[in-house]
Amino acid sequence: MTQTTLSVPDISCGHCKTSIEGAVKPLAGVDTAEVSIDDRNVDVTYDPSKIDLGDIITAISDQGYEVENA
Repeated sequence: MTQTTLSVPDISCGHCKTSIEGAVKPLAGVDTAEVSIDDRNVDVTYDPSKIDLGDIITAISDQGYEVENA
């Protein structure tokens, strides 16, 4: 498993948390996805043999959020 933290500066509320976690957690190969509203980031643990980090970033982007350190 690989753990990474993605900076998502537009995170500001519970809806953001629900939207992003709801898009990332169901992806095949994602073990955990936890949004921190205060830190405005997403901690993701995933299996790189099953999913590419780019696919996770795309799932976040598809929800309308820009990932800064991608």
